Amino acid sequence: MIETLPAPCRARWIAVAGAALLLAGCTTTPGAEHRGGGASPGAEAASGAETVATGLDAPWSIAFHGETPLVSERDTARIVELDAEGGSREVAVIDGVVPAGEGGLLGIAVHDEHLYVNFTARDENRIERLPLAGEPGALALGEAETILDGIPAASHHNGGRIAIGPDGMLYATTGDAGDPASAQDAGSLAGKILRLAPDGAAPADNPFPGSYVYSLGHRNAQGLAWDDDGALYASEFGQNTWDELNVIEAGGNYGWPEVEGIAGRAGFVDPVQQWEPGEASPSGMAVVDGSLYIANLRGERLREVPLGDLGASTEHLAGVYGRLREAAVAPDGSLWVLTNSTDGRGAPADGDDRILRVDPR
Repeated sequence: MIETLPAPCRARWIAVAGAALLLAGCTTTPGAEHRGGGASPGAEAASGAETVATGLDAPWSIAFHGETPLVSERDTARIVELDAEGGSREVAVIDGVVPAGEGGLLGIAVHDEHLYVNFTARDENRIERLPLAGEPGALALGEAETILDGIPAASHHNGGRIAIGPDGMLYATTGDAGDPASAQDAGSLAGKILRLAPDGAAPADNPFPGSYVYSLGHRNAQGLAWDDDGALYASEFGQNTWDELNVIEAGGNYGWPEVEGIAGRAGFVDPVQQWEPGEASPSGMAVVDGSLYIANLRGERLREVPLGDLGASTEHLAGVYGRLREAAVAPDGSLWVLTNSTDGRGAPADGDDRILRVDPR
């Protein structure tokens, strides 16, 4: 028996791990109860999600080396690999990580047999790459090579997401590190989306010659994703008024701190969608089957935005699993969602933090 979903919710059946499950979606969720952690078996079945792994400590990012999932843990500075049963193994502890507030070991990406890591050091944020070798269950990292340092850091607003784009370049989000004016300074690495070659060089076709800066005017972007046509999307934390979903243009200025949200002011690129911070705090995101899926921290929900209508959205998992940090596409095409209730701002339940698998097809 399936419980009736309250208006304005809708439901659709999806296939997850060979079973038919119900994915509950709401266009709005006024008064949603936030559990702050793991769901009961009944709630999990109704959510359309399946737990892949549990027991992670403030996890921040997921990347895949072939079929093997790798996870970064912010405060322990560990890189963990998962096996097919959800068991975890420590691959390495990244040297030089100094966790503080929102800083620590943040985004990771895999490219050409290297693991790229973005982390907060003692007085900066830094991107390194490490050779990645070995077989599943016995992966190992080689000596680290710094490819970009000197990114401003603070106890908050560190950005931290990195991803390899369809052009083979490495993209990185940086926060304003508590200095809003730096986001408008093209000579600063703070409050930007950066684009660099995998070896750390500044690409010759970047919009500002000799610079890593790809776009500016960002407060604290934490999500990057591309659609099949190569368009880049970024999610961004606002201050007190609006969180944002942006379509990123090379050289575009996204307004912070001059504007927040949709302003219609010349010289600034407006977001395609905005949300009140209590409903969002958008972090990692991924494109699956024609939609963007955005993990929300304070909002404790997974937001689906159809690429054909960037002003629309549907909400999933609202209040069921607590804070959601990351959304990533697995090699089998399913959507993996990373919870983040052990980051000091959530209310962890038994088994947190966890990875959830959802198949939205």
